[in-house]
Amino acid sequence: MNSLKDSWRRLSSRGLVIALLDFLLLALAVYFGYALRLGIVIPQYVTDWLHVMCLLPLVCVIVFALFGQYNTICLHAGTEDYNKFLWLYIVSILAFLMINSVFKLAVFPRTSFAISFFAGLFLCGGLRFSWLMAKSIHTRPGSERQKTLIIGAGEAGAFLARDLMRNQSELYPTGFVDDDVSKIGRHVSGLRVLGSTAELRSIAERYGIQVVLIAIPSANGQKIRKIYDTLAPMNIQVRILPSLRELAGGTVSVSRLRKVRLEDLLGREPVRINLDASMNYIQGRRVLITGAGGSIGSEIVRQVIHNSPAEIFALGHGEQSIYLLLEGLAKFNTNIPVHPVIADVADQTAIRDVFEKFSPEVIFHAAAHKHVPLMETCPREAMRVNDLGTRTIARFAGMFHAQRMVMISTDKAVNPSSVMGATKRLAEKILENEQREFPETKFMAVRFGNVLGSRGSVIPKFEEQIASGGPVTVTHPGMKRYFMLIPEAVSLVVQAGALGHGGEIFVLNMGEPVVIKDMAELLIRLCGYEPYKDIDIVFSGIRPGEKLYEELFYDENAVHGTLHPKIYVSNIKSGQNEPLTPQDINPLLERALTNPDDALGILKQLVPEFRA
Repeated sequence: MNSLKDSWRRLSSRGLVIALLDFLLLALAVYFGYALRLGIVIPQYVTDWLHVMCLLPLVCVIVFALFGQYNTICLHAGTEDYNKFLWLYIVSILAFLMINSVFKLAVFPRTSFAISFFAGLFLCGGLRFSWLMAKSIHTRPGSERQKTLIIGAGEAGAFLARDLMRNQSELYPTGFVDDDVSKIGRHVSGLRVLGSTAELRSIAERYGIQVVLIAIPSANGQKIRKIYDTLAPMNIQVRILPSLRELAGGTVSVSRLRKVRLEDLLGREPVRINLDASMNYIQGRRVLITGAGGSIGSEIVRQVIHNSPAEIFALGHGEQSIYLLLEGLAKFNTNIPVHPVIADVADQTAIRDVFEKFSPEVIFHAAAHKHVPLMETCPREAMRVNDLGTRTIARFAGMFHAQRMVMISTDKAVNPSSVMGATKRLAEKILENEQREFPETKFMAVRFGNVLGSRGSVIPKFEEQIASGGPVTVTHPGMKRYFMLIPEAVSLVVQAGALGHGGEIFVLNMGEPVVIKDMAELLIRLCGYEPYKDIDIVFSGIRPGEKLYEELFYDENAVHGTLHPKIYVSNIKSGQNEPLTPQDINPLLERALTNPDDALGILKQLVPEFRA
């Protein structure tokens, strides 16, 4: 009784009206059942009719109220709400039949029952649908609503269309565009599929489209770029649903739409990793991640946590970045313990303590200094973190019998022209030495290019310059770089750990390099401006340590494919004739750290291919 009272108490005035209408319509349905079967007047069944006419509607209304049917907003009802109504209606009829059979309140002929059942379903269902139709008529496109085209007539597009039609939005859906020829001309969620993306321009002009929504979460950057380039000259707004990874099981709705970002246009087909293979070496293991507060390290934590490790040790030098990482992990609702460790990777005492206390079995080494111009002025600090730090982590990984260590390297390590690139090349050589000394531990490096959205990326700098009115500064009109998204880069790191047998450098097939000038122009357009007209681009000259383009390999003939079609492998020692031994590296490294003025010269000795 209390739940029934609470249900009635929560009813809005609209809910009470619908409850009253349900009662009257069901009573009318009962009348139809008797009248059509036994005659319009039904004098001989008047008592039975009155009993059924009162009891059946009352049972239905009570069941509907108990299960929140009158708290559903009919204007926003979807398929699941109509399914719920159907099942509650069936339950109500069954409850009435049970009550009537126990107390024998009335004679209800089977034909009359069947007529009443379907009449009640039609009348009460029609009542709910009429609210939706009234809403549709009331919200026909007006001058204040923008005609909207949805690209992608799949499940995501259908959900989005329904959400737009249910809610008062400034966007009014006009139709779909889809490249599936079997859908063209058909209707999805009440909207017609008007054509393919090849006809996008003519469709937009014909229907006066003002906004285009890309509802293809699996679309790669090439496809999105083609759509954007078609629409941008027409001054049509383009919005996009997040990728499948960003949606991460969340519902598709208008609120999830966002503006097109640069990474949407530059992103390629996602690298798909073999999750089973990844879980084999991560599942149930103690995992140490250095540089865990950085953009790459924090993404490694997020991806590893889904592969069921026993526990994760998130090591970082900056306490604030580790704190923010832990705060962000709270939304994962995972039982995997993540332990913060504040330490410097080059602090041998602190790192030894970490290995003695926690005995990590798998290590992802992402801690490093990566800023090219800054490291040109700080070679000693670059060597301390990037080389001594790598040697410290690798040495203790071998001494404490870790199973695997994966180090993040860079394409700047190939024929390096910068201090940062040279120190990462030296770190690769250090791993080669540790692999020989500790063969039971599998050491490997992962080499990739620039990462969109990472700290120190050129994108935030460009965005800040655009926000301040320009100009945007590009070092050279011919400057090219390889780019990838953070999740893509980290997927490679995780896969490398599964593929490696020890002593490899893994490199992703990163496609074609991107001209930085073109990227700056694209970013200016995404911000709503015209390059060289609204926002100027100036060329500031190549900075110390920079190259016009980066290389991926020392010797392409020494590169081989792997089980993954987009990952290549090269031996760590490829690119040098005489591998350096610990006896070569360690004394020179120690001298560079104790004599900062000699650091640059010593780095050139250790990395002969380094051309400053």
